[in-house]
Amino acid sequence: MQTSLTKLVVHHLTTIYDGINTVQSTETIAANLLAIMRIDDESRAPAPHQNLWDQSDIAMITYGDSLLNGNEKPLQTLSDFFNAHLRGAISWIHILPFFPWTSDDGFAVMDYSSVNEALGDWEHINQIASNSKLMGDLVINHCSSRSMWFENFKLGLDPGRDYFMTANASDDLSDVVRPRTSDLLAPVETADGLKHVWCTFSHDQVDFDFRNPAVLTEFVRIIRLHLDNGIRVFRLDAVAYLWKIVGTPCISLPQTHEVIRLLRTLIEHAQPDALIITETNIPNRENLTYFGNANEAHAIYNFSLPPLLIHALCTGNSRYLSQWLMGMPPAQNGTTYFNFIASHDGIGLRPAEGLLSEEEVTDFIDSMQRFGALVSWRAGENGKPKAYEINISLFDALQGTTAGIDSWGVERFICAHAIMLALEGVPAFYIHSLFGTRNDLHRVENSGHNRAINRHQWQLQLLELQLSAPESSHAIVFNRLRQLIVLRKAQPAFHPNATQFTLQLGPTLFGFWRQSISREQSIFCIFNVSDQNQTLSLSDINLITTDEWFDLISGQSYTCVSESVDLRPYQSVWISNRAGRG
Repeated sequence: MQTSLTKLVVHHLTTIYDGINTVQSTETIAANLLAIMRIDDESRAPAPHQNLWDQSDIAMITYGDSLLNGNEKPLQTLSDFFNAHLRGAISWIHILPFFPWTSDDGFAVMDYSSVNEALGDWEHINQIASNSKLMGDLVINHCSSRSMWFENFKLGLDPGRDYFMTANASDDLSDVVRPRTSDLLAPVETADGLKHVWCTFSHDQVDFDFRNPAVLTEFVRIIRLHLDNGIRVFRLDAVAYLWKIVGTPCISLPQTHEVIRLLRTLIEHAQPDALIITETNIPNRENLTYFGNANEAHAIYNFSLPPLLIHALCTGNSRYLSQWLMGMPPAQNGTTYFNFIASHDGIGLRPAEGLLSEEEVTDFIDSMQRFGALVSWRAGENGKPKAYEINISLFDALQGTTAGIDSWGVERFICAHAIMLALEGVPAFYIHSLFGTRNDLHRVENSGHNRAINRHQWQLQLLELQLSAPESSHAIVFNRLRQLIVLRKAQPAFHPNATQFTLQLGPTLFGFWRQSISREQSIFCIFNVSDQNQTLSLSDINLITTDEWFDLISGQSYTCVSESVDLRPYQSVWISNRAGRG
């Protein structure tokens, strides 16, 4: 007799493999998956719509070797730095792929079951997991062409013989959406003759064929292993491309969404405090679908935030940012946005489609290139190259405006993070944003990859020296961001699911109102996004006259709600009606 959980898993599998002849029945596959995850009828998922986060949750995104200290294993260096400088401020650590790999700085995985020995081992991973909520990458769409599985594919051996997506060279694949300009199909000689394997990203990153349930089973084994080693947040890398059907765009297909729902069911029954975050660098409306009905991703990357926020600060005009924010639906309880403004990749432009005009995007790219940016391309309509992302460090991206470089770079940079910290969702800092790291052009030259510009590796001794020098821009950025983080963590109105309402303050001011779930605290978050002084009339934001109001950041009190507030260029104010200083 099937339990309710077994029935649910069978339902997921039946939906995924509808019309596909599988060797095993969905009931047999379901039993196998539940056994791998060590789930039985006593296992319970968390209550529906339960928030597994609060305002104290702050994430940091880093490579395992962003910090180096002589011959010490980089994961040990990262752990020690976290304990010395970030414990109490950062609560989640996202370590980008830490497995053996062959290209794309980790995203061409050779072996999902081991830690890259150049970084450390599972003991180091467990050590970091014991002091933080550890987020890891499930690189689920593809693996390295030098993996054991792909070697077996070429030899016609198991496991791997039928793990990879192939197509005919004559197939019409003109509708396929992908983020690269290289050929989609790569010819490969196998024991069964010439085959053309599907490569969404590069010919060293070969796409899996999830039409074969054995591939799904392998990834469930990987998930169980990662849970056993302390990973509690699973970032589903490039998951939008997971399912392919020739003749379709092969992105965000219904089967992809159902696979995510299945993985969520398995993960939350095995580990009720574990989360799924989808990494889908696609237009905003499509990205929102990955919440499902609070039954897919617990959180989605808020991909439209980086280009729109940086654009606002670069132009001194918050029009597009405000329009977008007004149109963003509040996340249901049990789901949230994963907010970031810098990453190991770049400033994605696809999420700005439909939000910025092509002319605005072109002008934006031109401005960023004046600050040292590079541009990566994808295949657009009719194979014509189209700008996919801007590659630049965030600190350099905010060194000026459309008029050029100016003296407001640090203030503009801090303003960007003050906005991110106050928005609905969980804020995530790329490690290099915490230090104000600059463009690494030497790394680009040595690697030949544009994205290397924002993948600097700090020697720990030099970083410590910079952070201890009061006049260093790295120390100024680090200390001011830490202060804002600690302040944010003390405010109930900054809970990721607290109410948010966009304010209409004109183009040079950007603002929104947050209210705690208990309704005891309100915060009016106002930001001058221009390089000129601006005046805010408190009467324009309807402060309640019976409450006492003050700016959490500066401590400035406001005794009369009809008074005006003068805002310096890029100044941020968090005007609250309760004491909440961290």
